[in-house]
Amino acid sequence: MQNYLSLKEYLLSKPESYLDHPFGDDVSVFKVKSKMFALIARRNGKLMLNLKCDPLESVSLRDVFSSSITEGYHMDKKHWISIYFENDIPDSEVIRLIDNSYLLVVSKMRKKDQTSILLKL
Repeated sequence: MQNYLSLKEYLLSKPESYLDHPFGDDVSVFKVKSKMFALIARRNGKLMLNLKCDPLESVSLRDVFSSSITEGYHMDKKHWISIYFENDIPDSEVIRLIDNSYLLVVSKMRKKDQTSILLKL
């Protein structure tokens, strides 16, 4: 899961997700119903994945995976994290964090939109 193509494939497998490039071709933004839930880019030559994250969990994650997870780069530092893949972070944890990011974004949508998405999970 620690390469661009596998991340992209998993992110696009989420119901009603799609890829956008509002910041240029080198920044891949993944959205659900026009709301961003993930961003992939390179920073200092390293693959970086930004995800929405619960603020309390974010603090814990940065403690446990201090060499891989930081506050979200160029994002709201309270609600986003950045994952760098040159260090060891289990694929299962990356998948869990992607799933959580997606569900956090969906949970803030109108009930009608939430229902249409959650029925597809």
